Amino acid sequence: MDGLSRRRMLFAGGALGAAGAIGAASPAAARSLWTWPASASVAGAGAGVDPEWVWDEEADPVLAAVLDRGDVPRVNELLRQWTRNDQPLPDGLPADLREFMENARRLPSWADRAQLDRGARFSKTKGIYVGALYGLGSGLMSTAIPRESRAVYYSKGGADMKDRVAKTARLGYDIGDLDAYQPQGSMIVTAVKTRMVHAAVRHLLPRSPSWEQTNGGQTIPISQADILVTWHSLATFVMRKLKDWGVRVSTADATAYLHVWQVSASMLGVSDEYIPVSWDAANAQSQQVLDPILAHTAEGEALADVLLGIVAEIDAGLTRPLISAFSRYTLSDRVGDMIGLSREPVLEPLIATAWPLLVAFREGLIPFPGIPAVAWTLEEALRKFVLLFLSEGQQIAIDLPDTNRPS
Repeated sequence: MDGLSRRRMLFAGGALGAAGAIGAASPAAARSLWTWPASASVAGAGAGVDPEWVWDEEADPVLAAVLDRGDVPRVNELLRQWTRNDQPLPDGLPADLREFMENARRLPSWADRAQLDRGARFSKTKGIYVGALYGLGSGLMSTAIPRESRAVYYSKGGADMKDRVAKTARLGYDIGDLDAYQPQGSMIVTAVKTRMVHAAVRHLLPRSPSWEQTNGGQTIPISQADILVTWHSLATFVMRKLKDWGVRVSTADATAYLHVWQVSASMLGVSDEYIPVSWDAANAQSQQVLDPILAHTAEGEALADVLLGIVAEIDAGLTRPLISAFSRYTLSDRVGDMIGLSREPVLEPLIATAWPLLVAFREGLIPFPGIPAVAWTLEEALRKFVLLFLSEGQQIAIDLPDTNRPS
């Protein structure tokens, strides 16, 4: 480990950080020691440093300098011109930022174009499931992730959740687009911009008194462990649910879908030694970093309430009771209770009965059965939601923040 890494570890947690444990200031911060083996990563080996104490040593100093110089408004204006993977970076960017971005936009050496293309086709083929799971599964699950909830709530994005959801839709749209990593696509652009936003938030959020009071002992937000938590709430969660639902997923398609997310993790700045090499490795890592930390927070419940309102506003067919019932079916009652989803004693058993039948019918596993009408109502509402959710992603710019949430 180099000198900068040692200084950041000591600054972050002192002896506690060096021991690889999270401060147990609150139950929401509880987390087991890092034991996941680097041999299960795409790198196949690693130093074994807990990702809780690793951030982004390439992006962080550059974005801190951009913020401290007051360059954000000018940079944001220039970055809005950069929308395609094959575009040159805009003229006029600060030299240090340009150098970082030129390096950050390169795919990892192990990226496989054929696998990326197959993964994109799989996402399109299973679009209604994947889109619904991103929006009404992962999106709501994020509000049960204490650090993610608080980082969103107290950062600039927390003050305008419509804008925040639209930015999430941008990432969801780009990662599932057929051209995602093609020259004419946008996923490289989106990943680099998102990585820079993370670095900006790391510089800004520690200055927020509200975040300092609720951070559970974390001194610098959005560690690599935090990014892995979010990664699993998307990729690993979606693949688990597809299998739970009985969706037909071939081994080749599952591998390709994983590869899309492996490359995306790398493009977001995650070290290769933390990126799972297989779904078995991903599930094992998720059981350590995601499953134990899900918890209720006031910030998370507030964000969930806002998200529910936005989803219902996007599509009148997705009423709050229907959203709550479907999300409880998808996330479990445990998570539903954490984020304040209403109990729907009529809709919940209907969906639990009807949805598996509808999936089986759509997958060609059973002939047309007597599927309850609520299933068709839900499917149509989800179809409209997925289309609107994804189209929203085509209209939003990912800007660097220059302040935290106004108090």
